[in-house]
Amino acid sequence: MTAERVNPGEMDGPYAPDKAGQGVISAFGQSLKTLRLRAGIEREELGRRLGYSASTIASFEQGRRIPPPRAIDRADLEVDAGGLLVLWKEQVEKAQYPVFFQGMAQLEKQAIELLCYDTLAVNGLLQTEEYMRAVLAMRRPALDAEVIEQRVTARLTRQAILDRRPAPLLSFVMCESVLRRRFGGDDVLRGQLEHLLLIGQRSNVELQVMPLSSEENSGVDGPFTVVTREDGKKFLYVEAQGTSSLETDPRQTVLASARYGIIRSQALSPRESLAFIEKLLGEL
Repeated sequence: MTAERVNPGEMDGPYAPDKAGQGVISAFGQSLKTLRLRAGIEREELGRRLGYSASTIASFEQGRRIPPPRAIDRADLEVDAGGLLVLWKEQVEKAQYPVFFQGMAQLEKQAIELLCYDTLAVNGLLQTEEYMRAVLAMRRPALDAEVIEQRVTARLTRQAILDRRPAPLLSFVMCESVLRRRFGGDDVLRGQLEHLLLIGQRSNVELQVMPLSSEENSGVDGPFTVVTREDGKKFLYVEAQGTSSLETDPRQTVLASARYGIIRSQALSPRESLAFIEKLLGEL
């Protein structure tokens, strides 16, 4: 079997600060500051041109926040960097993610189909920012504030897949228990359920709920994601308790796709699922 596997010893666990990525982000920030000073531009002025506050520009320069790709492009022009900042863009984007997720993040950008089965929390591609913060705040050992900001930014960036053209096919099946967990309190859950109802109306997205009352559930082995790339190659991604694997073996990926099809058939239909989510929302 051919597979790409993360060695937990190399990453110090998924809840540790992303040290390698932080180094890239800090180096980019230093480059931004050097080029800004060379151009004779104050932080307040650069912030005004980019649409950010001076404190946010300071956070970019100090490596405490990650600028989005468009901000990097614009900053390169404003400080007359001649493409030097743009060269950082791919590395900065990659550095947003924990080491164990970087391969999957790249695959999502190339996906024409995603099949996601979730049993613990709402899938990151569907989370509201408030829900993200609530979930990340529960990690133990606790994540540093900078790491939480980094991962929130990364998840919001990943959600660009929802608006990508041509639109990929996105299918999500989630256990009912996911929708009942009050991470962050009732207000956070209410906002999350409302968000799911909106996303579920998109033509390229199918949301399905696996009810707790179901007597059949072929997803008993836990959450997983199957990614189909533009060239037709499939990948199986599984993540749990400090380890992750990205399987490339055709037998494993085909079996996972077939298993997902069975899970979908056992879950509520997309229409029934949206009605179910609406019912849960009314109970809050």
